[in-house]
Amino acid sequence: MSKKLINETKIIIYTTKLCPFCVSAKNLLSSKNLEYTEIDLSTDLEKRLEVSTKYNWRTVPMIIINDEFIGGFDDLNKLNEEGK
Repeated sequence: MSKKLINETKIIIYTTKLCPFCVSAKNLLSSKNLEYTEIDLSTDLEKRLEVSTKYNWRTVPMIIINDEFIGGFDDLNKLNEEGK
């Protein structure tokens, strides 16, 4: 991935405070020097239901890269292992 492409990448990660997979996902992104926007759903059950319904995903983290839902930490880690 070129540096230019990385700089243009938009990452959103929906999390909750006590989720170890959320921490792992944020650590992985940070280790790659990728900026992301974190949206904490811990106290906003209405927003959590809205996002879960939109992406048909019930757990956190929910990771969106360039407006494409990629899944959770395992999916993010798989992309990383594939060099994407």
